[in-house]
Amino acid sequence: MAYRENNRPRRERRDRFAKPSKRPSVSKAPRPALERPTPPDDICWGRQPVLDLVKGNPTRCTRLLIANNVRPPFLDELTDAARAGRVVYQMVAPEALDKLCPGERHQGVACRITETKPVELEPFLRALPKDRPALIVVLDHIEDPHNMGAIVRSAEAAGAAAVVYSRRRSALPGGTVVKTSAGAALRLPMIPVVNIVRTIEQLQALDFWTAGLEGRAEASLWEESLPARLALVVGAEGEGLSRLVSQTCDQLLRIPIQGGVGSLNASVAAALGIFEWRRGHEK
Repeated sequence: MAYRENNRPRRERRDRFAKPSKRPSVSKAPRPALERPTPPDDICWGRQPVLDLVKGNPTRCTRLLIANNVRPPFLDELTDAARAGRVVYQMVAPEALDKLCPGERHQGVACRITETKPVELEPFLRALPKDRPALIVVLDHIEDPHNMGAIVRSAEAAGAAAVVYSRRRSALPGGTVVKTSAGAALRLPMIPVVNIVRTIEQLQALDFWTAGLEGRAEASLWEESLPARLALVVGAEGEGLSRLVSQTCDQLLRIPIQGGVGSLNASVAAALGIFEWRRGHEK
């Protein structure tokens, strides 16, 4: 029997015990982080903040949206409050609220609100009674709206007169701040300013003692009694108080901490300072 000659080159036999050859490494550029969409600043969402707004300040509500899967008794309470305050409301699909409040737990309700009327700092301060305790919380470029909301919530709970924040390089009191503050940002005066250093000087001229929270300060918050008329200055996340702000304050105070934690969250530090003032000036 004749065999046909095969002239094709024979493939090399692969040794099954040989180590596989390394593939050339391919450098992969890091993918750019996707920015999380955020709701517009004129949106308030969440059951308690929206209910508080409709009950307490209905004139700021331009349109109330309720998901059609919201059930009594909350539905009845909200719609009764809307009728009493003459707030126009509309039942919508839950997907409409998902689109309006991307990435947020809206709990089936959202409300469009009017822009907050700006409050001028100096006339506001002059109108405060001089014979009563008054706390002004000054935020030195707090950029996280969740931190701002938490600070505003603590400030209202302790009876602060107002919260002052910078117009630039700062979080703004939009929907996230309103939600995190449990609606306190809609009730407590939120005063925007251009320059924090200049604001501290204005407060000092009107007999406010200005104390900044600074982790490297010599004086402890627990050792000093805080004055009745106080401006408590809270620094930004990570950076703390800016150099000029710390130099302008009348006093710098640290919160004594132990363990390996180097510093506290800005909202936690603010809450400790706020309620230390409240403790010394109970009504």
